[in-house]
Amino acid sequence: MGTQAPRSALVTGATSGIGLAVARSLAAAGDHVFICARDADAVKKTVEDLRDEGLTVEGLRCDVRYTDEVTALVVAARAAFGPIGVLVNNAGRSGGGVTADISDELWLDVVDTNLHSVFRTTRAVLTVGGMTELPAGRIINIASTAGKQGVVLGAPYSASKHGVVGFTKALGNELAPTGITVNAVCPGYVETPMAQRVRQGYASAYGRTEAEILDQFQRKIPLGRYSTPEEVAGLVGYLASDAAASITAQAMNVCGGLGNF
Repeated sequence: MGTQAPRSALVTGATSGIGLAVARSLAAAGDHVFICARDADAVKKTVEDLRDEGLTVEGLRCDVRYTDEVTALVVAARAAFGPIGVLVNNAGRSGGGVTADISDELWLDVVDTNLHSVFRTTRAVLTVGGMTELPAGRIINIASTAGKQGVVLGAPYSASKHGVVGFTKALGNELAPTGITVNAVCPGYVETPMAQRVRQGYASAYGRTEAEILDQFQRKIPLGRYSTPEEVAGLVGYLASDAAASITAQAMNVCGGLGNF
């Protein structure tokens, strides 16, 4: 891939947590990175902060649940930095509860945000984004270890992330002859703002403190701690590199040994 010239990279949901770490990592490696999130102020501040670090970054508010907004995002990213060589589908949300009590609205929003958005953004990058015009490309979907096993009180989240893994494997095989690789990164417990919200949800459901939930989760992890966003970004960076050209249609864990599957 184009190691001699900066690539154009698009990262969704990139104003905090894993998305921010990925955007920073790719830009620090020399890519020109275009970011998005639902909060326009957060996008503006993140772009300014990353530019202050000497990185080449642009951004746009986008709600990945809507096709027209996704198309506008991809068109803007290409206009800013040229045909998109790297796409990282990171935007997502948590969501769950007792399955019998889950509303249609919650179920559909989790699946739309976590799964349908991956399809929408990927399709746009392969059409108006210009990735197919390049000699090679990288599509990296942030899934979850919950995309390989069931999570109690997390049925919509697990279902959506299983869908991301299935989409990744199907598209990876479809695009293999083109030089575009498609892989999923499956984080386990990662210390992010979303992880804190998840712990709050379990604490409420079980009538326990957040500290007790954190201790319970950490005891399940062989490494004994949460992974960091930067550790997840490290695998994303590798999968985006020339060295990973023969890796496609895979779902790889970053989970401290939590899931050996």
